[in-house]
This record gives sequence, structure tokens and C-alpha cells, in this order.
Amino acid sequence: MENSEKKVLIAEDSSVIQNVASKVLQFQNYQIAIAKNGKQVLEKLAEEDFDVILMDINMPVMDGMECTKLIRALPDARKAQTPIIAITGNAKNYSMEDFKQAGINEYMPKPINFDQLIELVHKMVS
Repeated sequence: MENSEKKVLIAEDSSVIQNVASKVLQFQNYQIAIAKNGKQVLEKLAEEDFDVILMDINMPVMDGMECTKLIRALPDARKAQTPIIAITGNAKNYSMEDFKQAGINEYMPKPINFDQLIELVHKMVS
């Protein structure tokens, strides 16, 4: 399947990171949707399926950990199993074990290495 059919949901409250991540992934032919907090992620996920979610951990309204747990508990198995890549500026607050328990598949520290991000997204959708 071509990347152009793959949809990435970027959950990030920083418009700078949203913009850069969007451009980088659009350049790789992914379709992009944006959510500014966990609540918006759940709203968007209710409307459509995504191939991967980039989940900022620190967001207003509902953070990435809580949002991930709610996604994993969704009744729709396809949506509940959407791969999630956590993005965090303070990974020291969480261990990989915490992320795994929440249901996060992979994690990337900030500042984001966009080459690495592309590789991770590609790995998750293929």
C-alpha cells in the first residue's frame, strides 16, 4: 500500500511541532490530521480510522497517557489497536514500562529527530 493512503494523527499542542511534523510526513505522502489534546484525538478517532497516532504526552485537557489508555479500551478492535508513538519532552517522568502499560508502542524524545520519526512511522504502518 502506498503511503498516500496512510493516515497519521498528530496529537500535539505545540503548533510549531504540529507544522513541522505535518510537513515532514506530508512530504512522505502521508495524510495528516491534527489534534491539540487527548479529547480531540478521541473525537477524531470516533470519526475515522488512522494508521498511526503521534501522541504528545503533555497536552492540555487530556494528556497522552490517559488518552492512550482510553483508546486501548475502545470497543472497536481496529481503533483500539492503532499504533501509538509517544512524543515527550520529559521522558524522565516515565519509563518505557509506563508507556508499555498504557499501551504505547514506541516513544520519541523531544527535540524530535524527524528522520527517526519518519522511520518509526514507516515501520508502524507497514
